[in-house]
Amino acid sequence: MSCHQTGLVCVFLWLLLLHLAPAKGQSGIPPRAVLVLHPQRSTVFNGESMSLTCMDSLSSVQGPITWYNGEDVWETTSEKITIRKSGDYQCKTRRSSFSEPVHVEFSSDEVILQVLPHPIFEGDDVFLKCQRKSGELNKSTYFKDGKELKKSGNSDIIKLRSVSRDSSQYSCKAFWKTAMILARQETSKPLKIQVQELFLPPVLTSSPSQPIEGAPATLKCETRLPPQRSHVQLRFCFFKDGQPLGSGCNSSWEIQIPTMWMEDSGSYWCQAEAAKYNIIKRSPSFQMHVQRIPVSDVNLETWPPGGQLIEGENLVLICSVAKGTGPITFSWHKDGTSVGKKTQQSLSAELLILTVKIHDAGKYYCAADNGGPVLSNRIRVTVRSPVSHPVLILRTSRDQAIVGDLVELHCEAPTGSPPIWYQFYHEDVTLGNSSAPNGGGTSFNFSLTKEHSGNYSCEADNGLGPKRSHRVSLKVIVPVSDIVLNLRAPQTQAMVGDEVEIYCEALKGSPPILYQFYHEDITLGNSSAPAGGGASFKLFVTTESAGNYSCEADNGLEPQRSEVITFNIPGPRGSKAGLIPAGVIGGLLGVLGLAAAAVLLHHFRARGKSGRSAPETPSPSDRQEPSFFSLSSSDPQEHLHAGHPALMEQQPIYTNVNPGGSDVEYSQIQHMQPRKGNSANSPRMCQKDKEPVAIYSELRMVHCDDSAWQASRNQEDDTENYENVSRESAVLGH
Repeated sequence: MSCHQTGLVCVFLWLLLLHLAPAKGQSGIPPRAVLVLHPQRSTVFNGESMSLTCMDSLSSVQGPITWYNGEDVWETTSEKITIRKSGDYQCKTRRSSFSEPVHVEFSSDEVILQVLPHPIFEGDDVFLKCQRKSGELNKSTYFKDGKELKKSGNSDIIKLRSVSRDSSQYSCKAFWKTAMILARQETSKPLKIQVQELFLPPVLTSSPSQPIEGAPATLKCETRLPPQRSHVQLRFCFFKDGQPLGSGCNSSWEIQIPTMWMEDSGSYWCQAEAAKYNIIKRSPSFQMHVQRIPVSDVNLETWPPGGQLIEGENLVLICSVAKGTGPITFSWHKDGTSVGKKTQQSLSAELLILTVKIHDAGKYYCAADNGGPVLSNRIRVTVRSPVSHPVLILRTSRDQAIVGDLVELHCEAPTGSPPIWYQFYHEDVTLGNSSAPNGGGTSFNFSLTKEHSGNYSCEADNGLGPKRSHRVSLKVIVPVSDIVLNLRAPQTQAMVGDEVEIYCEALKGSPPILYQFYHEDITLGNSSAPAGGGASFKLFVTTESAGNYSCEADNGLEPQRSEVITFNIPGPRGSKAGLIPAGVIGGLLGVLGLAAAAVLLHHFRARGKSGRSAPETPSPSDRQEPSFFSLSSSDPQEHLHAGHPALMEQQPIYTNVNPGGSDVEYSQIQHMQPRKGNSANSPRMCQKDKEPVAIYSELRMVHCDDSAWQASRNQEDDTENYENVSRESAVLGH
């Protein structure tokens, strides 16, 4: 087919179709045709002829050969043509692309520059020869871009080593001699050396061109060596975003990537290099997009299964997908709030929540994303916490718990998942139980009896293990009641001089109990019963002991008075005996001290010197009763029981000082030793009184036949006072 009518337009279309043809792998890239000149030089003189041979890399050319000389395009079945005019020539076989254009120059100049041999490839060594149309040259000089090139030796040929494709201009100057002119010189036209590519720039291809994530891919760096240089060894390197792939450059023109991921998308290119010729060529960049399989069938599971946990356990959330490639971003959410996130190249991921708390309970779901999030199912996670040790609070209507009061026991576990079951205990015996379905505490109410004193506790349990509270002690106070008063005498009818015990007891009431004893509403004294029970008060009966007696019991709540008992006592007529409680003697000592003792001693001595003779010792029944009587109870100011050591120190001791000596006897009523320790127990005693104190009373011996003395004695009773103090003073001292 001829393109003489279309000219350059036709050539352009051929070239466009060539370059737009898609690369189809190593075998899909057609070899480039090579144009061979004969003779092997591109510049010849006019009148000469040159043959052009079109070759490809295959063994023989099949089919028509397409030729192009810059203006005309034609086809022929012959692979060789003969030309006689200058021009740029190219050829193409059915199995190859167009060869590089070769400029063939038919020159009319006298001197030309020839480049040998032809064709010339990158890295070749070439020779420059200055040629005269007729005749020999005497000398030639060579230039590159106007600068003279140095020659080795006297040769008219110059060798250029490892030429490259550049725009350098070469020329030569020829010198020769003629018959008429001794010397002549002429310079050739500038010549650009036509250096063909040793190999085409490589083309990077991928198989598949758009790989799927998770699948392998093969990269190929494709190029061709001309048949004349098929022996040249090439090395290949692969790059992604400027970073080398694999182990570096090697002789393999392909590389395999076992698994492609989304992040493997990017800009790829390769380079081929002929190390021997120092020629490196890079391919155009190839943009690779790794296709991703979207995630699907996202599922959430928990461990333990079902999402039922006890506070303190670990929770594992497992998010998985049935399909999906590339790095998948897994995220976990609780009630719409993110609780964790992971990105990994797998179809499942786990999130560990350590030591779950109550606030970790809720609805959970997960999402998987490799290009668009997909949500999972929702799972409710429940967290139950064991009950903590409950707190027991005992509530009463007043500060002291009294029999009959209503008491509330409130038990509450500060923490613990509902429902909570509460048990109430009194001394480890179950009182009752109650439940709190929604958590919190609960109460148990009851009315107090005296048996309710003791230790209370409660227990909380929500099925994860019971916990017991601390013990709370309760003392129930029973008010005193049923006060009983008894008068105990040594015989059925108490007589003057008898010792009588007044016994008071509250049949009910919590100890300690303080008892007060009254005679006609005048306080006789008091005594306490620290452990409960009753208390006694003892006295010697005088004629003044008759009257109404009562007692009062008090344990700090409300004092209770006993019924009144009337005490009638027959006694000797005119007796001056009186009821003197136990504390009188101590009061007497505090008032009189040593001075009173001295006065009494002086009185006793004066009576002894009066000349009265002591009668015979009378019988006990004939003796006059003394004016002081012993009381066995304690000093009311000290609230002591009878028999207390302090009381024993003040007990009266009756001893005859002058027995049988005369009709006057002195009886020692009180002998008091100095106290040790706090003197506050004897406030009326002088602090510097260290010696023992004795108080005496004069007692006259009475004879049955001494009627005169008896009469005078009765008269003296109105004036003589040997009690040392009056009864009123004694009571005041008490």
